[in-house]
Formats: sequence, structure tokens, C-alpha cells
Amino acid sequence: MRTVIFDLDGTLADTSGDLLAAANACFRQMGLGDMLTHPGDAATALRGGKMMLSSGLKRAGQYDEKTVDEFYPVLIEAYRDAIDHHSYLYPGAMEAVEALKLAGYGVGICTNKPEALAEQLMRSFGVRDAFAALVGADTLPVRKPDPEPLFEAARRAGGDPAKTILIGDSDTDRNTSANAGVPSVLVTFGPAGGDMAALKPEALLHRYEDLPGVVARLIG
Repeated sequence: MRTVIFDLDGTLADTSGDLLAAANACFRQMGLGDMLTHPGDAATALRGGKMMLSSGLKRAGQYDEKTVDEFYPVLIEAYRDAIDHHSYLYPGAMEAVEALKLAGYGVGICTNKPEALAEQLMRSFGVRDAFAALVGADTLPVRKPDPEPLFEAARRAGGDPAKTILIGDSDTDRNTSANAGVPSVLVTFGPAGGDMAALKPEALLHRYEDLPGVVARLIG
């Protein structure tokens, strides 16, 4: 079976608002106040918790690696407790997923979000069961851009890892697909969408309605 594997944050859903809120909760504990803003820092949010903490501390002139490590678990807990207050699925995403399934593709998720948080978020959206696989940052000993999480997601979705395609929104996703020797499609509607063309993916996606046709063209 051919499989279509999706990144989560910035690809299937805009999760930046809740991520930034969790980071700002940490900065308030530090006595710094809210250091990150939405939507200005949305692209930073989608690069992960430690990137958000580092960016805010640097902005305050107080960057220290130990502080980042100390507050990362605090950020994760704050995020877990308010994971879906501002997050939303992109328009047309689930319609595209269902169209791909009807066309005979296996569909899964490969994200650098911790697996438990990814599971929690997709269940809060009510769409977890639409995906045959979900591989997170800590599912395997390695994470994207290592290709093995992508291959594992394809296998768990019932597919051949050599006949898969990755839908993403970052250089990490582009590098993952390159390392795997499979095509990538990068979305242009995420916070970093304007930068996607420079990564030279096999295709750019401007709206989810076009995805089934793009997938058919690239992997048959």
C-alpha cells in the first residue's frame, strides 16, 4: 500500500497559540512576564519547546542552557493542561485525509511532538481514529530528520516505506523525506509558509483541496 504521512504542528493543525501560552507561563514563573507573542512568534513555537524557551530568554538577555532544561518539563506540563484552547485543524485537512483513504492510501502521522501529547491533541480534535498510525518524537530512539520514524509510520499504516510521501511544513520535514529517499510536500499556509519554496520540495501545497491530486502525481 502507498501511504501519506503527515507532520502535525503547522501541517495538520495550527498549534502555535497554545504552545506560546505554555512558554509564556514559564517566563512568568521566571519573573520575566510574557516574552513571546502571537502571531509574531508562531513559527518559533512550531520548532518546539526548547526553541521557545531559548528565544524568550535570549530576548530577555538571560539565556542559559540550564534554565532551558529546567523549565522544559514545566512547559510540557502547562501545555498538557491547556493543549487545545487556541489550536485548530487547518481548513480542508480532514476532508483531504478522508479523500486519500477513499482512494486507497494508508494515512498516518509522524511528528516531533511527544507521542502522548500528539495522541491527546488528536483525540481532543476528535480525529485520532482517522489515522492508522501516529509516531511521535519519543516513539523510537530517533526522531525526524532521521528517516526511521517516517518509515515506521508508513509500516504502522500498513504501507511500504519506499512508497510513501511526507506532508510537512519545515526544513526538518524536507530533510526527513530527503533522507528517506521519498517525496515531500510542504504546506504554505503555516506560520513559516513563505519560506517553503526555498527548500525545494517536490511540491508546495497552498490548500488542502489540492492534496489528493498532488499525491497521485508524485507517488501514483
